[in-house]
Amino acid sequence: MPVRMDVLVGAQWGDEGKGKVVDVVAPSYQVIARFQGGPNAGHTLWIEGRKHVLHTIPSGVFHEGAMNLVGNGGVIDPVTFLEELDGIAATGVDLKDRLLISRRAHLILPTHRALDAASEAEKGGERIGSTLKGSAPTWTRPGAMGCASGTSNDRTSWTAITRW
Repeated sequence: MPVRMDVLVGAQWGDEGKGKVVDVVAPSYQVIARFQGGPNAGHTLWIEGRKHVLHTIPSGVFHEGAMNLVGNGGVIDPVTFLEELDGIAATGVDLKDRLLISRRAHLILPTHRALDAASEAEKGGERIGSTLKGSAPTWTRPGAMGCASGTSNDRTSWTAITRW
């Protein structure tokens, strides 16, 4: 039997409302996957009068019965990610059955932020307006310059990220 899949792809840089659209259609899907992207802009959702800003975690996470995935093309800032986890946990949502992270998603390290800032400074008046959060350097040859989230099989090494 064929499996139905819909894909929402943005056509421009910046906030296009993709996360809001995903939140609206999420109840109709079993899996919501964020296949690429980093914690740059974020998605602002209002749920039951409470504001939630997600930067990495797919916006379908608030829908019971939906599995949310951060795929291979995702880059994760551990600090931002933990703040998101804490914010969601404070609402009573149990993420253990709703969120999976690809072992090939890459982590943004402090080095990536420094490289991002140096690259922008070097461009002078022709800079692109980076958010300086380190996403671009993390995507640039991630195998050579990055650390995949599944690099370590030692559970204690990832306690801070996997504590939820």
